[in-house]
Amino acid sequence: MSQIINKAACIGGGVIGGGWIARFAMNGIDVAVHDPHPDARRIVQEVLDGARRAYDRMLSVPRGPEGRVTFHDELAEAVADADYIQESVPERLDLKHNVFAAIEAAARPDALIGSSTSGFKPSELQAGMTHPERLFVAHPFNPVYLVPLVELVGSPLNDDAALTRAAEIQREIGMHPLRVRKEIDAHIGDRLLEAVWRESLWLVNDDIATTEEIDDVIRFSFGLRWAQMGLFETYRIAGGEAGMKHFIEQFGPALKWPWTKLMDVPDMTDALATKIGDQSDAQSGQHSIRELERIRDDNLIGIFQALKQQDWGAGRTLAAMEARMRDRAAPAEEPDPAAPLTLHRAQVPAEWLDYNGHMTEHRYLQVFGDATDAFLEHIGMDAGYRAAGRSVYTVESHLRHLAETGPGTTLTVRTSVLGHDVKRIRIHHEMVDGAGRVQATAEHMLLHVDTTAGRAAPMQAPLTDRLAGLSEGQRGIAVPDHAGCPIRDIGWPTQEAE
Repeated sequence: MSQIINKAACIGGGVIGGGWIARFAMNGIDVAVHDPHPDARRIVQEVLDGARRAYDRMLSVPRGPEGRVTFHDELAEAVADADYIQESVPERLDLKHNVFAAIEAAARPDALIGSSTSGFKPSELQAGMTHPERLFVAHPFNPVYLVPLVELVGSPLNDDAALTRAAEIQREIGMHPLRVRKEIDAHIGDRLLEAVWRESLWLVNDDIATTEEIDDVIRFSFGLRWAQMGLFETYRIAGGEAGMKHFIEQFGPALKWPWTKLMDVPDMTDALATKIGDQSDAQSGQHSIRELERIRDDNLIGIFQALKQQDWGAGRTLAAMEARMRDRAAPAEEPDPAAPLTLHRAQVPAEWLDYNGHMTEHRYLQVFGDATDAFLEHIGMDAGYRAAGRSVYTVESHLRHLAETGPGTTLTVRTSVLGHDVKRIRIHHEMVDGAGRVQATAEHMLLHVDTTAGRAAPMQAPLTDRLAGLSEGQRGIAVPDHAGCPIRDIGWPTQEAE
């Protein structure tokens, strides 16, 4: 599978810039970095280490080769041959204008330029540019290598084709691009965050709540709902069967009550800053920043995995990213029919482990099940075939667990066809790690069914044709000694043995 971007350049390597660098690199894109800060390389390397750990725990497929990260003392060298340039320098308009002027002087004329600005409008950023149509806001959320949303904001000067291409690039690296309809100060996300932030500052200022109590309100209540349904869909449910309009009619009058101080903000005095700092230290000071980052990442990964199981929200974005990685890892040519078919690869994330620290039992079956699905797709059982009322069911399985499969292990499943007739297919899977060690095997009997009638039925083309083509080569593969064998009778210990 070809990539629509080969090289990116990141100008700025702080918290946000480092997250962009990791996001590109983890998705196989080479990244050229320019940041004059003396600690830039160390900071970026620490972010990359955190991203590697997170991706190894999050992904159920191998993440593949990383993009190469290079550092450049001169901005011109970093952007010279980049397809896409992401600016993440401090929020000073004069500094950003200087950076964009330097980028325009050295970058390719077709290179896109995204700005990570959290507040400036694109029209403000484009002032003085020779080609303002290719500069836009691409505002992410921390940690950039995990949180998928990026707000894409253009001005009247922007070329729609450039924004469309930018969205395609963002999807290529696992982001969820949101085209903001109109440019506005602080875009959408930060305006919402600012409202909660202002109210929270007042609550601390007025000694109504501490920083920990405010965080508890969010993380033990509406924060859980927002993570998977947002605001309006949550309130739609609150309206009950009467719907959203009923909710608004019921709670709309409260909007006029004096519940908010959004039109005002407390003076950020030294006393208030000290109070917030002391309360935050009491709340989280037992953890280093790196420890908090790992806790945050692990919690996010758990949420993503749960949402992926439900095919919902950010889980869909993760599933799409894994599909792209799986496609990139797929062989460019048809597998050799005279050898076991390599159709599925996986990587063991942390949540697949049991109390012994090894891959838990049902995950072996999951990997083998995914390998069976890949095999069936290979022989032509696609959505169109199933829509015609035909499918293949697994009716019998025999698994052998041969090794203690640990976290981060890259798994490859080799599949052989042991035999088939008009209604049945007998296949054998061998799961091996990166060193070729066999971790487990599985033998499955598959039955072709008429799903409308609910009974076994003869297979149709293209399954019959693909299986016939496979069989010639697969007949030359030796059948494993354990294939077709029942579980051996190991007996019970005798009283003497006890």
